Amino acid sequence: MSATTLAIKPIKADTKLWPLLLGIVVLVAVLALPEFPGLPVAGHRMLAVFAFAIVVWVTEAVDYAISAIVIAALMAFLLGTAPDPLKPAVMMGTAQGLTLAVSGFGNTALTLVAAALFLAAAMTITGLDRRIALLILSLVGARVSRVVIGGILVTVVLSFLVPSATARAAAVVPIMMGIVLAFGLERNSRFASLLLITTVQAIGVWNVGVKTAAAQNLIAIGFIQRMLGQDISWLDWLIAAAPFSIALSAILYGIMMLMLPAEATALPGGQAAIDRSLAALGPMSGKEKRLLAVSLILLCFWSTEQILHPFDSATTTTAAVALLFMPGIGVMTWNEAQRRIPWGTVVLFGVGISLGTALLQTKAAAWLADLIVSGFALNQLGSLAILAVLAAFLIVIHLGFASATALAAAMIPILIAVLQKVHTPGLSVIGITMLLQFVISFGFVLPVNSPQGTVAYGMGAFAARDFVRTGLVLTVSAYLLAMLFGATYWHWLGYV
Repeated sequence: MSATTLAIKPIKADTKLWPLLLGIVVLVAVLALPEFPGLPVAGHRMLAVFAFAIVVWVTEAVDYAISAIVIAALMAFLLGTAPDPLKPAVMMGTAQGLTLAVSGFGNTALTLVAAALFLAAAMTITGLDRRIALLILSLVGARVSRVVIGGILVTVVLSFLVPSATARAAAVVPIMMGIVLAFGLERNSRFASLLLITTVQAIGVWNVGVKTAAAQNLIAIGFIQRMLGQDISWLDWLIAAAPFSIALSAILYGIMMLMLPAEATALPGGQAAIDRSLAALGPMSGKEKRLLAVSLILLCFWSTEQILHPFDSATTTTAAVALLFMPGIGVMTWNEAQRRIPWGTVVLFGVGISLGTALLQTKAAAWLADLIVSGFALNQLGSLAILAVLAAFLIVIHLGFASATALAAAMIPILIAVLQKVHTPGLSVIGITMLLQFVISFGFVLPVNSPQGTVAYGMGAFAARDFVRTGLVLTVSAYLLAMLFGATYWHWLGYV
């Protein structure tokens, strides 16, 4: 077994070499282009780094965290040897280039992401996420339709309490697979396909509905704060997004029940299997009770932000995490938590914000924005049409990305710059940006378009073609629903 493993590893490494070489070729090719009118040298070099980032992120040439470190190093050297855009007679210097490359780590949105990952780790350590999921499933019953609804409800509840899509998938997918096997069905049965694909897609749907449910949302918030000098409160996001996610959840249920019908409508012994799994957890522990109390209090602080108190989400979440480590109150130790934190996500997040900031400061984002505005003739369109065009553009682009966080880091600063260039009367830059961020979470087509899809696909419970064909219908439905909301509800709220 070990010999086989050793034989496979070099092949896997070689398959990643060509995408990396392609990224380097693209980097050099952009650098070799003649100077663009109105674009500083530093901006030209940032376009080259941006193109390199897109290639390595789309092809997954290297791990996302490693790609972030490489991007930071490229920014430090290429910007450091370029004239300062504000003082063309002076070189920026590598120290200033590196400072810009790590500037994203000082953003409060990064603090919120890191704190949210610790909350997710606490859920895993205590098993509270598993208990909540099994409790909901025990209440809905064992008919196929009810179990599927239960899977959706589990993701809805956990999206408020577990601020990480990957963590929610890691908690829920094994439970769903266990239910399939407990019912005596095959791992690759039609019911398994129905239940797991529905659950995974529901996680994506509710990445839209809750501001703290996914890291990509916080990327957008970070750029909105930096570029527009404004914030979107947790409650404002929920008011705008939750009705959309509720409607799309209903559509998801209809699509899945129609396109992936299970072998039977009822599952003999299903209720007993769920009850046994819940009983096996035993009574609720003190740690679970304390974590639930802290989570509910934190949820209250999030939902009343800027209404009953002045504390932002990052600050209250950091305070909650601090409590979870305190003796007598806490539920975990540092060693327990740090092993479960995907530090690569934190690194990618910080460098992603730095990349967008550098594109802005070197005027590369404004230059790209001019191209997009003229290329799509956005100045001739109304707000809803602009939303429709840019949303369709993002859906197509997302097909090449396995990380919505990377997609948000690459596109949100460009989209804000684009919207600032458009002169449509009454256009809400912050509103359209938020709605386009919703669309960035539409990673419904391919299993590799999202971490939760990858987690579920690894269980071997469904064929990729079933995910794709139902995902395509869900994506088209989500797009049309977004246009309907844009013409009605979001328009009434003043976002379109």
